[in-house]
Amino acid sequence: MLLQQIAVSVAEHEERAPLWAEPWVFGVSIFSILLVLMFITLSYSNLGNRHSPVDEHSDPHRQHPNKHDHGQGH
Repeated sequence: MLLQQIAVSVAEHEERAPLWAEPWVFGVSIFSILLVLMFITLSYSNLGNRHSPVDEHSDPHRQHPNKHDHGQGH
């Protein structure tokens, strides 16, 4: 009986929900949105090159001192 019910449900064809545009429109719009976001991201890539780097002074009262300077910051 269960197999008959499964066979009937497989044999029935449900109608798909209608799309409000052609399928290629969705692909092109998503691609263009991601392309715009990529260009926005790339526009910030040179932000670190605007100013010359400033040496960080060694502060002995800092909560977490920089221990990665290999003794050069003293």
